[in-house]
Amino acid sequence: MSSTARRQDIWIDFGLSGLTKWFSGPWVGEATEEEIIVGAAGWGGGAYAPTLLEDALRLRESPVPTQVIDLLLRAATGLPYEPDEMQRNGRELMDDIVRISVEQIRRDDPSFTVVPLGPPVGGPIEEAVLAQIRDAAPALRDAVRTGGSEVVAALEQVVEEADPDLGFRLFLRVLKAYLVPVTETQYVRYHEIGERLGYNEFVVDDGTLQSLPDPD
Repeated sequence: MSSTARRQDIWIDFGLSGLTKWFSGPWVGEATEEEIIVGAAGWGGGAYAPTLLEDALRLRESPVPTQVIDLLLRAATGLPYEPDEMQRNGRELMDDIVRISVEQIRRDDPSFTVVPLGPPVGGPIEEAVLAQIRDAAPALRDAVRTGGSEVVAALEQVVEEADPDLGFRLFLRVLKAYLVPVTETQYVRYHEIGERLGYNEFVVDDGTLQSLPDPD
């Protein structure tokens, strides 16, 4: 559904992590949730849709609890977990994303059908992502405050039970949403992981990642 070359060509955060940024845009409140998803899926002539579909399928079919999905979707937009403020739960939202993404892809390829996903990237990259989440955990918990420990645990769970690739992008999105400061060493490591996953460099840092010099 998404090739490394295609991912490298997308110069903004893509997939589900990128969609959470759309949910924090100035149009929120003026557009419906479905309209926002449709807009994201159609971005770049539909370049976004395959990555949205893959992320939504991986998360929907994973053993990650729905409440954890809800928590992360809120955290990725810099908002506290408030179930009453969500129009639908996370798995219902994944259903909508799958439907809308497939509709977008079929505009160019009417014969497109959803096929089972291959296994997510794992092994060394999973360990590398977990190491960075745990390294940043104290600063992340301080920035999120209420529920910070739960957000860290949720990110780890997505990495371990759904997809390290998606977990890493959601981790970066939470860092950006809460303006969590990272050291230059952490910043370099994030870019190294991004290169291994085939990201455009601007997916890791779109100018909002708060990088500070390493402590003496």
